[in-house]
Amino acid sequence: MINIGVIGYGYWGPNLVRSMFEAAETNVVAVSDMREERLQLLHTRYPSVEVTTDYRQLLANPLIDAIAIATPVHAHYELAMQALQSGKHVLVEKPMTSSSEQALRLIDEADRRQLILQVDHTFVYTGAVRKIKDLVTSGKLGDIYYYDSTRINLGLFQRDVDVIWDLAVHDLAIMSYVLPTSPCAVAATGINHVSGGTENLAYLTMFFEENLIAHVNVNWLSPVKIRRTLIGGSKQMIVYDDMEPSEKVKIYDKGITLTSETDSLYKALISYRSGDMFAPQLDVSEALKVELQHFAHCVETGSAPITSGLDGLQVVRILESASCSMRQRGKLIELEADPLRVCAGAA
Repeated sequence: MINIGVIGYGYWGPNLVRSMFEAAETNVVAVSDMREERLQLLHTRYPSVEVTTDYRQLLANPLIDAIAIATPVHAHYELAMQALQSGKHVLVEKPMTSSSEQALRLIDEADRRQLILQVDHTFVYTGAVRKIKDLVTSGKLGDIYYYDSTRINLGLFQRDVDVIWDLAVHDLAIMSYVLPTSPCAVAATGINHVSGGTENLAYLTMFFEENLIAHVNVNWLSPVKIRRTLIGGSKQMIVYDDMEPSEKVKIYDKGITLTSETDSLYKALISYRSGDMFAPQLDVSEALKVELQHFAHCVETGSAPITSGLDGLQVVRILESASCSMRQRGKLIELEADPLRVCAGAA
């Protein structure tokens, strides 16, 4: 069992604390938050947990093995760096940092001190996404042609990040885990309808070296909540609907077959294949609990997390480039280029 201190008890912090209490591998020692009323509510529910408005008390506590950070994105880097420098393992909420430069510094610090740095990409630990990963890795889908996702709802408007950093980050984490390759270029368009706010609606397209494309539609102004992803392969296709109470993943034996006629070098025939649909059985364990168990295992054994700092960096690099592209009305940004340099040149 590892002892954990939690910094931040706002939106996601209560879920972390609850799951840590339910998991046999983790124990919550203390929680820090700047708002007294939140700490009073926590103390009522969990009287054994120490509460404080000063997060530095958690870093100085020798009983605490690891720090979980559930604060706004702009605070992630400073808190995670201080935790690592205090000799604590770190679990940090998504996105990992506000910039790839910050992410690199955290990775270097964790490696230098031989500490675990794990990013809270919760969807990666769901039974649905793990099943999709198995299907892709096994080759049952064939060559992957596209990843197409719609992730829309009404609110919750964020003050420090735009809709890409809030919602698309989930799909980027899933893609990083599921797809066999990483994008080489990104283009994004979006718009803001609230004075002084950030983009609340955006479309993100990613290009790969292979014959693969990914598209993500994110929106805070939708009258309905949709969480649906389509993954098309040369052999089979997947529909992943996270709003489904059951059968979240459906596999369709549908597609096209290209054949060439022997009497013509230029004439090709397309035949359509329409087979069965089936819904595989999924692990229904709560993703957050699975993730915390994995984090505890990594801390105890020193093994690399599934959602490591490097995975967090990959996601942040795409987010940076997407925001840069959005500010230039959809300009294609090569991911090999330095996002900071590209944006600085466009300013």
